[in-house]
Amino acid sequence: MPKTHRSGPGAGTVTAARAGDRRALDELLTQVLPLVYNIVGRALNGHADVDDVVQETLLRMVRGLPGLRDPAAFRSWLVAITIRQVRDRERLRAAAHGRNADLADAEALPDPGPDFAGLTILRLGLTEQRREVAAATRWLDQDDQQLLSLWWLEETGELDRAELAAALGLSDRHAAVRVQRMKKQMETSRVVVRALEATPRCEGLGETALAWDGVPSPLWRKRFARHVRGCEVCDGLDRGLLPMDRLLGGLPLLALPPTLDPARVIAAVTGRAPAPGDPGTSSSAHTGGPGRGHASHARRAGRGASRAGRVLPRSVLAGTAAAAVTVLALVAAHLTGGPSEPAARVTTPGRAVAAPASVSPAPSPDTSPSRSAKASASASPSATHKKPAATPTATRRAAAPVAPAVQGPRKGVGVWSFDGVNQALASSGAGWYYTWSTQHSGITTPAGADFVPMIWGSASVTDSALAQARANGPYLLGFNEPDMAAQSNMTVDQALALWPKLTATGKIVGSPAVAFGADRAGGWLDRFMTGAAAKGLRVDFITLHWYGGDFRTPQAVDQLTSYVKAVYARYHKPIWLTEYALIDFSNGTSFPSPSQQAAFVTASTKALDALPYLQRYAWFGLGADPSAPSSGLYTNGTTPTEAGTAFRAAR
Repeated sequence: MPKTHRSGPGAGTVTAARAGDRRALDELLTQVLPLVYNIVGRALNGHADVDDVVQETLLRMVRGLPGLRDPAAFRSWLVAITIRQVRDRERLRAAAHGRNADLADAEALPDPGPDFAGLTILRLGLTEQRREVAAATRWLDQDDQQLLSLWWLEETGELDRAELAAALGLSDRHAAVRVQRMKKQMETSRVVVRALEATPRCEGLGETALAWDGVPSPLWRKRFARHVRGCEVCDGLDRGLLPMDRLLGGLPLLALPPTLDPARVIAAVTGRAPAPGDPGTSSSAHTGGPGRGHASHARRAGRGASRAGRVLPRSVLAGTAAAAVTVLALVAAHLTGGPSEPAARVTTPGRAVAAPASVSPAPSPDTSPSRSAKASASASPSATHKKPAATPTATRRAAAPVAPAVQGPRKGVGVWSFDGVNQALASSGAGWYYTWSTQHSGITTPAGADFVPMIWGSASVTDSALAQARANGPYLLGFNEPDMAAQSNMTVDQALALWPKLTATGKIVGSPAVAFGADRAGGWLDRFMTGAAAKGLRVDFITLHWYGGDFRTPQAVDQLTSYVKAVYARYHKPIWLTEYALIDFSNGTSFPSPSQQAAFVTASTKALDALPYLQRYAWFGLGADPSAPSSGLYTNGTTPTEAGTAFRAAR
């Protein structure tokens, strides 16, 4: 089936808006609003936060537009920002979950308006199998929801595969694999939808559903699918299912709800109302279709936040009822010159910046991966260095070592070779260090400090590497960012299959270090920990990575500690924070000023030392490029950066 033409602005409009043309900016916002709404709406399945995330995304777009070098890359850039905002929203919401139980419970209340699947069915008047596809989306987990939001638009012609892959930070090949996995889950969900809607319903399925609360979820999808596969009555429900590609091709974008009227969004994002006759001011610019809009300004969970230079007041909940109006007082005149505050953004944990090219050893099973001189927007910055990860509560064998209280200083650092590395390491005062490898060739361990080995990825699980791990102290760090294509790139099943070789070393072993979402139910780490517990595999402590894009010290420290607390609340295991710094990846790679980075070092080390379950932390990293901004501590063996001086002073 032919696909629709891609909507959105041309390069001329982008260029004019980037140059400060007010009318072009208004036109740009009007044209991209439906695309952003469809991505966010499907990724969040119509959650009440959709409107806020859409407006936050557009605000980020406006702030970053002057720095966009290639107008032809605008769509890919915007889609990547959109997915990043969805992920940040999920992580911040999860981190805030434990702060107020009553508000967190109220946040979980369903929106009385239709979810995005329901809106799709209602507004597009879908035929039966298209309706089943839309209904099946409710059964996906959060990661697949985000991927589906992009793939759906790819099938309708709004995105291409390169844009989809760029938004996920994956190669085209890896993105294709992810899409295929998601489509398999969708096919399973379509069969579950058919089984539950069958008349009469299978009695055995009805018995299985007795404990079901009626809310679609990945867990119940698996349970219902297991029944369908082994049931003679339900057998054959998958017959006649048309490929989703054929069903979705040619569908238009879902129309905007009244709450996202283009004129109002333009006013909110730019801080001014469009002039009469400007794009988005006429009723014709509004494409809202039938059906109710999202009640996005009610039922908030008290997640107050100061972001991007403005305050978003949230609703106040009382008991199980919620009533309030969210007021947006947004930053104005982003494109008219004058300094602006750095965008307040929490970067997805695990995004690390690449080290200077001069310090890049070639990757091998027994050495750390090479470091690139430039961080790629599509690859995890940590693609060039490797770090430890955290592990949930897995069942321990009787002979397993117990993770004792860590002796010596908590503070450590990630280290790679550079001129003067040994002097710098000794001067830094780090009580421990690691190299993303089982070896520290050419690096001398200072008196009173420890080297901690790491098994970086599947290729590092060799007899020689494991022997080196055994010879180096009591601890061992697990796989580095297995959830990232540019890192160790492992499935949960692959990691679980290799894990016994790590625990067989007899070391106290830290979990695989995921790039992000360590606190998220159903995330890579959560699935690994669940699998480890089921298989009786040992995980002694959790390893985390965190990078912050909010360069204001109090806010950054709060975001860091909230993430650590949320992870501990999920797994109740000792935690090692093996990579952290202030680096913003929202628009390329940017760093705070040296004084801001130093202030964060001082405040964060003090805050981390106050967390009793946080056993160790390591700054990223020891080496600093003397000719470019970085988060490094030393430019050579004797010259610390401002951050290096602060780190050395930390106890």
